[in-house]
Order: sequence, then C-alpha cells, then structure tokens
Amino acid sequence: MTENNYWQAVALSRDLGVNPRRIWWNNRPLVLFRGAEGIAALIDRCPHRHAPLSAGRVVAGAVECPYHGWRFDGAGHCTHLPGLLDQMPRYRLPAFRAHEQGGIIYLSEGEPMGTPPAIDAAGTLRLRLMQSAAQGRLIDVAENILDATHTHFTHRGLLRGLSAKRYRVQVEVTGGPGWVEAAYSGEDRQQGIVSALLEGARVRTIGRYRAPGIAELEYWGPKGLVLSTTFHLRQATADMVEGIGILAGPHQGLWGWLKMQAFTPLFRIALAQDRRMLALAAANAGHGPAQAPLIGPLDFLRADMAAIDAGLLPAAATTPLRHQIEL
Repeated sequence: MTENNYWQAVALSRDLGVNPRRIWWNNRPLVLFRGAEGIAALIDRCPHRHAPLSAGRVVAGAVECPYHGWRFDGAGHCTHLPGLLDQMPRYRLPAFRAHEQGGIIYLSEGEPMGTPPAIDAAGTLRLRLMQSAAQGRLIDVAENILDATHTHFTHRGLLRGLSAKRYRVQVEVTGGPGWVEAAYSGEDRQQGIVSALLEGARVRTIGRYRAPGIAELEYWGPKGLVLSTTFHLRQATADMVEGIGILAGPHQGLWGWLKMQAFTPLFRIALAQDRRMLALAAANAGHGPAQAPLIGPLDFLRADMAAIDAGLLPAAATTPLRHQIEL
C-alpha cells in the first residue's frame, strides 16, 4: 500500500496537551507535539544519544530532549543546543506532515492526496470519537470490522443471536480505485440487543473498505442513515493495529443523545470481544507450520482488500458480484 500518499488518523486532539506524546506508526516511534506552527510530528529519537523526545517537554514551540536539552522545531531543525557559543550546526530530524481536523490528528509521510476525510456528513451528528488497538495485521482487523458472519458467534446476543431466525440476504459487491464495498439487503433487523435498543427497522447495511486502512459500516433504515461507524486503522507495530473510531448518527435532539449514551458502552463491549478473538487468532497463527488464511465463499471483500493494499484495482471495480446468503 502506498501509505505515504494518504492522510492517516493517528491520535485524538484531546489526548495531546502541552506535553509531547509518543505514537507508533508503521513500526516507528514518533513524537507528536504542539509546535509554534501547529501540530508537529518527528521521529521520537534525539540524534545525539537517542533519548526519546516524548519524555521531554515543549519549550517555545520546540520539543526539548530530556537528556541534554537539545530542541527541535516542528520541521525537525535543531534550534537550541545548551552551552554552545559557536554557530549552530545544521542538525535535522525527519519530520512528517500533520493536520488537525474535527478532533483528530492526521499524518502523512509523503505529499498527501487531498485533505483528510470529512467526519460530519450532511444531516448527521458526530456521536463519539474513540481509540482502540488490536493484535494482528491491518487487513485482518479491517476485515473483522466489515465481516457480517462472525457476529452470530463472537457477538452472540449483542449484535445477533438473540433469535435463531436467519434471513435470506442479498449481497452486492462493488468497488473502484482504492475502495470496495458489500451492500446487504433483506434483513429487516439484526436480532441483538443493539438492534432492539437503537436501530429499529433495517433496509440496507453497507460494509466498505477504503485506502489506507479505513473500514466503514453504515446502517440504513426506511428514513435514511441510522448509524455509521468509521475506523481509521494503521499498522502501529509489526503485531499491533491501532485505530481511531468515529460513531455518527442523525440529528435527533434528546433521542439522539440518549442513543449515544446507550450505544457507546455496548460498542465498547463489542470492541473488546473482537480484540479478544483477534488476539487468540494472531497468537494461534504462530504455532505449527505457516499457513495463509483461507478465503471462504462468504469472505466477499478479503481478496479485493488485499488488492487495494497492494495498490491495485479491486476486481469488483470491473466485475460487480451478487450473492445470496443466510444471515
């Protein structure tokens, strides 16, 4: 995946105060701080003796190393070297493009394509921003979010499974450059606590994957969008995926606020259930002979997601597919 050309969500604005903060991005530690010209992101390693800059402080818009006090501005230039009376050497750390929008901090390593994705769609109210992490590879975590068939088992009773009833569901898989989606119709409601409390009648459910690592779920009712969840995922380390989650729903006044209060803890429970299963699967994959995951007949998005991550056009862009399943 050419991640360098995309904005990636890496942190919530509320979590970055006056002190620097370390994050992991593509198996590298970065330091985030509020510099003189806004959010700044540098490699979190002072070039002098390799101390973490995130353990220091921000002084006059520059991050100060806790070891010898060297300071670096948002562009990575060394601006202060305590005790030096001669001309400052031209030391510089790798810096990354940063952008803050809608309560989220985005980074890009190369020249980014466009602007970060908008959060507030027309007619919707942002409900919650949250962070989460799961063991495994990005494609496995993203597919888990978009996969409908595991909900009967991993989320039994929460999303599905309160009733043994199954529905004959039509699935349409379409795609384009950098995206693929599966649209499900024919299930009038999910048989779970979340559906019973919050969603009501269902007309259409859409699971969508977009570069670089964005997984989106949309639930549509007879009157329009009921709920959307967007996860901006990134491979933080070799075996850990971190993500920013955005929950959004329609403007409904007090009712919308009540739904937010009810849905958020249930959503966190579902995330914990997924994290547990992903951790079990990741650990178990390391035992015995190496084996690639099997792509089954109901794994509608996996191959196209892999193609997108490789910078290729997904097959669904040229050959949309239609399926019937029981869900």
